[in-house]
Amino acid sequence: MRILVIEDHALVREGLLLALKALEDSADTSPLEILGARDADEATRLIEQNDDFDLCLLDLMLPGTGGLAFLGVLRKRYPHIPVVVLSALDDADTVTKVMKGGAAGFVSKASPTDVLLGALREVLAGEIWLPPEYRGMSGKRKRARTVAERYGLTKSQACVLELLAEGKTNREIAELLGVTEGTVKIHVSAIFKALGVSNRSQALLVAQGKN
Repeated sequence: MRILVIEDHALVREGLLLALKALEDSADTSPLEILGARDADEATRLIEQNDDFDLCLLDLMLPGTGGLAFLGVLRKRYPHIPVVVLSALDDADTVTKVMKGGAAGFVSKASPTDVLLGALREVLAGEIWLPPEYRGMSGKRKRARTVAERYGLTKSQACVLELLAEGKTNREIAELLGVTEGTVKIHVSAIFKALGVSNRSQALLVAQGKN
């Protein structure tokens, strides 16, 4: 079994690597190989070298390509790898965005180690894991519609818009999503048309709610 931990703070990353070794105590998860990456670029290189990871543990606040945008990349390019998001931001809106983005679970950084391990065991067993306070929260509060929902963007277009917001070029977006630069240009044109804008700056203003 192979797990990839994507966390930019070295001390936190190393602590997670040590904590996850406890998973080896489970009879069905031994032997265990755990690798660490400090950002999306390093994680992408590791997955491209060998994509047989059984799970990714992803920090939401990454430098460069943010965790939420990279979650979209992982779900598009490696849909067979479940992703559990680990974040200090654990409000309802953040959890909702993460789960809508395709995560298999969300764990707050304030959680004790045994909660993290329990969540990972459930996800490895094919289940979805959420903190108890957020289970069954659908319908209890009205969620604000995303830009993609308001303007009818597809999942691919929404992912491209996220990466545009990160300042990525068409070429960089193509590399991240594993598509051609021409495909990215088609998505960008469709995004401009849907948002009623003519350039990237205007599109980002709409995406940030400043239109």
